[in-house]
Amino acid sequence: MAGKGKTHRGIQKRVKITATGKITRKRAGKSHLLSNKSGKQLRRLRSTKTVPAHITKQLKRELTKG
Repeated sequence: MAGKGKTHRGIQKRVKITATGKITRKRAGKSHLLSNKSGKQLRRLRSTKTVPAHITKQLKRELTKG
């Protein structure tokens, strides 16, 4: 008796699915020690990144349980 699975709450909070089905995430390294990082690096960390296709498949399985 399998039943419905539960959505992985940790992933749900960290990623967003776009209208075309791609998954976006924020970049790591923006929480502390920011004074040591250059402005160029901090600007780059502001932007979002698209998750690669082979990982998207795994994440969608975790996000669409139930």
